[in-house]
Amino acid sequence: MAIDMLSTFIKPMHREGKKFVAIFAGVTLLLFLIWEPLGWIGVLLTVWCYYFFRDPVRITPTREGLIVSPADGVVSLIEPAVPPAELGMGPEPMTRVSVFMSVFDCHVNRAPIGGTVTAVAYRPGKFLNASLDKASVDNERNALAIRLADGRQIAVVQIAGLVARRILCDVKEGTPLLTGERFGMIRFGSRLDVYLPEGVEPLVSIGQVMTSGETVLADLTSTEARRSGAAR
Repeated sequence: MAIDMLSTFIKPMHREGKKFVAIFAGVTLLLFLIWEPLGWIGVLLTVWCYYFFRDPVRITPTREGLIVSPADGVVSLIEPAVPPAELGMGPEPMTRVSVFMSVFDCHVNRAPIGGTVTAVAYRPGKFLNASLDKASVDNERNALAIRLADGRQIAVVQIAGLVARRILCDVKEGTPLLTGERFGMIRFGSRLDVYLPEGVEPLVSIGQVMTSGETVLADLTSTEARRSGAAR
């Protein structure tokens, strides 16, 4: 039981975070030498840095057709939009679901559904607040097209935010992905857009809290109408 309790507080850390935690820890030691109260502030910032780069194990639902959230955060937008032109997915609008990640969310990104990566396209841009609609067009981004087993495609776009200055993507064209599999991360505060295939309605609502790799975002096999939500 003690091990299980410990695991609820101490999570694995993404490899990208090790150097940052080391830097924060080194600065903290210097702050203690300068003035002890500053050192304790450094301790808090070092703990936050570890927390930001946490990479917890997620239990992904595996029923065929389920699309899961690629990011932790809050659904900020649901609207029709044309996928990034650099993916070559055509000019027709698809339903876009945007998940905004604050600096307190886990920033490891996961594949929304299993398939084969058919395109990876990076585009430089601005660093506007990622919760804004125009961030999808104006901000720095990295877009993936994933071909599903039935031939349909889904797009996933990593978008840098106001604080984010680094998009990491660990996959390339031709990489096979499993639903919920890690494919990258963004530092620090950002957004993930998912473009759903035609006729697939999102099963989430604006304002809903999402858990990457676990929360069901849509179902390819469902005929359920788009959901709406209300704050309680």
